[in-house]
Amino acid sequence: MSDDVPAREPDEVVADEAPVDEAVEAAEQAVTTDLDQLARERDEYRELAQRIQADFENYKKRILKQQTEHLERAAEALVDKLLPVLDTFDLARAHGEGLDQVHTTLLEVLAKEGLERIDPVGEKFDPNEHDAVAHEEGDGDAAVCEVLRAGYRWKGRVLRPAMVKVRG
Repeated sequence: MSDDVPAREPDEVVADEAPVDEAVEAAEQAVTTDLDQLARERDEYRELAQRIQADFENYKKRILKQQTEHLERAAEALVDKLLPVLDTFDLARAHGEGLDQVHTTLLEVLAKEGLERIDPVGEKFDPNEHDAVAHEEGDGDAAVCEVLRAGYRWKGRVLRPAMVKVRG
């Protein structure tokens, strides 16, 4: 029986395995290349998702800030409309004390909302906070000697400058 089976040469076996090894190696390289490409794409999509998420967070912050500013401007407009009422109270107080409590209460309510009265008597003249409508001769730097109409700040910003008489 052993005579019937031809013996294989060792070179023939190696020659048959070489194309298989090359095919396996090529397939492994293709899979590795595909995996690398997929990993790059995954990283790109992850980075894109993170950028979109950051953009959305910035958008939410920007919208919240705009809404807050809008509400502050609306409140500022209301306070600005109430200033003539305060002026009328100031004039009425000079003629009687019956309105003092109403005036004080109104000022307290507005102060809680951010209104601050500018009362610059004796202070150095500041054109950002004072509107000089009269001048009196005097020595030294220009200083406010009389307030003709009160000025107001709304949350740190000058809403209306004080109408003043300046000496100096």
